[in-house]
Amino acid sequence: KALQQQLILRDYVASGYQMPESIIAEVVQERIQSEFNGNRTKLTETLQARGVTFEQFKKQTRDRFIISQPQAKNIYQELIISPNKLEVYYLNHPDEFKMEDQVKLRMIVLNKATEAEAQTARALAGEISSKIKQGAAFAEMASVYSQGSKRNEGGDWGWDERRVLRQELAGPAFTLKPGELSETIETPEAIYLMLVEDKRSAHRKPLADVRTEIERRLLTDEQNRLRKQYIDRLKKKTYVRYF
Repeated sequence: KALQQQLILRDYVASGYQMPESIIAEVVQERIQSEFNGNRTKLTETLQARGVTFEQFKKQTRDRFIISQPQAKNIYQELIISPNKLEVYYLNHPDEFKMEDQVKLRMIVLNKATEAEAQTARALAGEISSKIKQGAAFAEMASVYSQGSKRNEGGDWGWDERRVLRQELAGPAFTLKPGELSETIETPEAIYLMLVEDKRSAHRKPLADVRTEIERRLLTDEQNRLRKQYIDRLKKKTYVRYF
């Protein structure tokens, strides 16, 4: 990386372009703001601890900015990933976007650290189950009674694949039909009530849902290719002396 930076700086000097002081001052100020919250005292203390003068800091900032410019000019600008290339990638990488069977769950979690708490939790789970069967909204019961992390969301755990659920929960979750309430499920740590809201079979994410992800991936690959091409070109026209 240091060699690449040296090549870029040499190419900049060879071009004969001079960076206006006003731009350098602005870039330095932006760095002070982003790294030190604009606190000059903190900047001074940090530079002193590193044994770096402000002029050295300014030069380092200038060089960093210069190094970024050829990359922006020669690598990052005007990169466009065609719709056809996106679609070809999508079709050639089916496993990357595969989704397993999923279930949309709401859960009520009642913790039980001791046997006394376990007995209380079992009784409460029975009462909650009866209320739900009599017409009470599961989400409302979860908001009132659940001790799980999704309590404020009405116990909504969203879509889950079998592999992300513990075995005691995965079995019932994928056996129940949409709209069905589970029996009380007990694990060593807690007691659960589950409501299956919906289910969907294994499928591949639609291209529309992953288009941005694919484009970002292809852009990164293209940027890396162009960066290597740019550095190789600099190596050919620049003699680098090693010490």
